[in-house]
Amino acid sequence: MDVRGYIEEHRGEFVAALKEWVAIPSVSADPDHRGDVRRSAEWLRDRLADTGFPTAEIWETGGMPAVFAEWPAAHPGAPVVLVYGHHDVQPARVADGWDTDPFAAEEHGDRLTGRGASDDKGQVLFHALGVEAGLAASGASAPPVTLRMLVEGEEESGSPHFAALLERNRDRLACDVAVISDTTMWSAEVPSMCVGMRGLTDCEITVTGPDTDVHSGSFGGAVPNPARVLAGLLAGLHDDRGRVAVPGFYDGVAEISDEERALLAKLPFDEAEWLRTAGSPVAAGEEGYSVLERLWVRPTAEINGMWSGHTGAGTKTIVPRSAHAKVSFRLVPGQEPAHVQERVRAFVADRVPAELGAEVAFGGPGVRACASDIGSPAVRAARSAMEEAFGTEVLFTREGGSGPEADIADILGAPLVFLAVGLDEDRIHAPNEKVEVPLLLKGAESAAYLWNRLGARREP
Repeated sequence: MDVRGYIEEHRGEFVAALKEWVAIPSVSADPDHRGDVRRSAEWLRDRLADTGFPTAEIWETGGMPAVFAEWPAAHPGAPVVLVYGHHDVQPARVADGWDTDPFAAEEHGDRLTGRGASDDKGQVLFHALGVEAGLAASGASAPPVTLRMLVEGEEESGSPHFAALLERNRDRLACDVAVISDTTMWSAEVPSMCVGMRGLTDCEITVTGPDTDVHSGSFGGAVPNPARVLAGLLAGLHDDRGRVAVPGFYDGVAEISDEERALLAKLPFDEAEWLRTAGSPVAAGEEGYSVLERLWVRPTAEINGMWSGHTGAGTKTIVPRSAHAKVSFRLVPGQEPAHVQERVRAFVADRVPAELGAEVAFGGPGVRACASDIGSPAVRAARSAMEEAFGTEVLFTREGGSGPEADIADILGAPLVFLAVGLDEDRIHAPNEKVEVPLLLKGAESAAYLWNRLGARREP
């Protein structure tokens, strides 16, 4: 039996297993569900052991548990592949707008609804089906690569213990390539591979003036107004071409290759429809770049909120004592969060008069951006594997959000390959999350083909 035939024959078992796993409300952000996150880890450990992984373990993190599994290749010179995903999920209640119980997955034709069905339990579980199918088709007793899986339990809570987990287990997690299965494709009709994710750092800026709010009739016009100073600072964050005006902000930023730009341009992007989805009359941003390039491959600064003085009903004629703003910066490969933070602090200090107080408080060290080399053998192998499974050309995308993938690349020193089949319309993090079962089966098929392609390059 070939890979595709095996997967189709075992579709029912796969869906039943996924429904069982989705029924465990592994909400890492809710202390009341700590026991459920552990049950989810135990379920996955047992499932991977039943699949045939000789090693399947729960790893403690100081927070919610992760799952590690390993299946050595028969050939000692075979490449080592690490698959990353997560088993925790976002909170979900029927009262949030769900049509059904979010933790009682339901089938509607080819569609399966339930929290985590797409993000990320379905995309983790297809790897178990994929390795089974590959072995059934080849008649082998071990995969053509040494396959390791690391499935964390805190991704939806910001992965606070993940970097330390990688550091502690660097030797056991060492790999030639890391496969990430926690992203999306362009559409079911236009399969694609993600080849990069932006990083993030965010801060709160506070400008202070008088010791207390003061009467604008008695003092206004003669004492500095922190709200006006902060408004001017925020207005100066961008120049008239939409570029971030913080000196040194673009240090290290590299342009994408002509090949990737051409592949992005092939995506059937409808700007008018996108604007309708965004509820915006026009597109904005950095001149000289397409909307998709602004969303995926260019860094940004966004004012997320601002407040000062009297904001309630009625009039209160004061000069406020302080003004505040929350600002976030999306980063791209080549930018270091620490350097950006340093440049932002200098930008604020240079634009706030010395007589006033200015504080910039960042929410942590930030998250680095990550990207795949689209010309690397591993990316080309994954693209070829997906094209065999889907029977059509696979394009490239990036994602504007952030995740722990940069930690994997940095700490393990491994190139990243994104192999995922979720869709933007899967409503991840929203009510009525769903996944398309045929796409999960294509994911399993792609994984089986990828292991064969990578295994064919083993050392003699």
